[in-house]
Amino acid sequence: MKFTRSSGILLHPTSFPGRYGIGDLGEEAYRFVDFLDETGQTLWQIMPLGPTGYGDSPYASFSAFAGNPLLISPDLLAADNYLSPEDLAEIPSFPTDKVDFGPVIDYKKKLLARSFHQFEATATAEAQAYFGAFCRAKAAWLDDFALFMALKEHFGGVVWNSWATEIASHQPEALAEWRTKLATEVRYHSYLQYQFHCQWSALKRYANQHGVKLIGDIPIFVAFDSADVWSHPDLFYLDKANNPAFMAGVPPDYFCETGQLWGNPLYRWKEMGQQNYSWWVERFRQTLELVDIARIDHFRGFDAYWAVPAGEETAIKGKWLKGPGAKLFKALQQQLGDLPIIAEDLGLITPTVAALRNQFGFPGMKVLQFGFGGNSTEAFLPHNFERNCVVYTGTHDNDTTQGWFKSILDHERTNVQLYLGRDGTDIAWDLIRVALSSVADIAIVPLQDILNLGAEGRMNTPGQAGGNWGWRYPSTSVLDLIIRDRLATLTQLYSRNPIEVAKLNAEKEEQARLEFIKKGLLKS
Repeated sequence: MKFTRSSGILLHPTSFPGRYGIGDLGEEAYRFVDFLDETGQTLWQIMPLGPTGYGDSPYASFSAFAGNPLLISPDLLAADNYLSPEDLAEIPSFPTDKVDFGPVIDYKKKLLARSFHQFEATATAEAQAYFGAFCRAKAAWLDDFALFMALKEHFGGVVWNSWATEIASHQPEALAEWRTKLATEVRYHSYLQYQFHCQWSALKRYANQHGVKLIGDIPIFVAFDSADVWSHPDLFYLDKANNPAFMAGVPPDYFCETGQLWGNPLYRWKEMGQQNYSWWVERFRQTLELVDIARIDHFRGFDAYWAVPAGEETAIKGKWLKGPGAKLFKALQQQLGDLPIIAEDLGLITPTVAALRNQFGFPGMKVLQFGFGGNSTEAFLPHNFERNCVVYTGTHDNDTTQGWFKSILDHERTNVQLYLGRDGTDIAWDLIRVALSSVADIAIVPLQDILNLGAEGRMNTPGQAGGNWGWRYPSTSVLDLIIRDRLATLTQLYSRNPIEVAKLNAEKEEQARLEFIKKGLLKS
């Protein structure tokens, strides 16, 4: 799919301000869409929306299909009379600049449970019918997910392969027995998904009506402790005890001498191919219902992936195995049509990875922070860009631009200053200008760079066990008029908003027409 010249902002919904300790899909989300609209941004990029577990990472979710209940807005539930004013009368004093996940999870779980009981007691026949229709429409993944979450709570949160053998192995008789035994709990988790999807769909509709498209993430791998692996063990390399037989990661490189061991189970691509990649088709179908464009994380793994035997403590002793390549994307196109995909092609990219990306016309990624460590041939320097790419000042895995500039080596800082012709005192906006002015079809900037934040605004530090994913901006007031005007000016200056550019061209044409009439060169 060909993308038009445009720009947008990277911000996960958990980062919105608000009184409930974590960003949600309520009023502040709509205010952010208004900010995008007012500044000429037509794209909003988020991270995966799935329910998070230990570590709170959106890239380690209990489901590749479900939404995160923590994003459900209590205010919107109250507006539907599924929470009372008394329910929201005593809100703990949460930090405004970060998510304190433990207390937030405890508090919101209680609110959501109250909401469910209120829904069950008071929902109209029409509301119940909508809920029932949602459950039927999403049954292919929702039935297993809701039961998975109910079982996980019943068994004290342990990994699914520690459950009783018959249910851990997903036996039909056991499934039926436990669905009956945990019927209320299963319905509760289905209700949470219903509310998430209602609120998210309304927000997406509002964004689209304001000319904003959403970019969402599809991590190539899924978490082992997920409804996906539990309900489809035939699609993953598992041993007789239902533990991963191989684990995902990347080999040793310049940045890490032992490589990165992610621990995700690996796919049985041959088995998936025999099923015409139906699991992937449904995953993309669900993702593209929630967002307009999908960014595939670790795209190179579809060409070849690093497989590490179970039991290894590092990624050193892995080996490259062939991925599905073009066969997967042809199957997706045949069943879903032209795919609006961005390929995360960072890291070790071989000619065959580039060929796969180019075969389908997927734009790759360019991260400006990666461009200044070498010479003028660096692929991440703007003068080497092709148009069909997405440029970022940085990503969720990078430090903020300010934090990065302060931490790099002296020779790299000198390269930055020479290339930009700037001293670096306004480095975040220097890179924003470079990104927006580049030939890249799409430019994405993390909100932290728009706000000129230092390392305190970093979202994630790869390899760091805790303290990630929690950054929030404290109030909509930080998106002041100066920032809005500055961003809108650069967006229009570098033709990043096709609507605004068309409007500007029309005004110029009208001025020229009136001038010709005035000079007698054209009849009115």
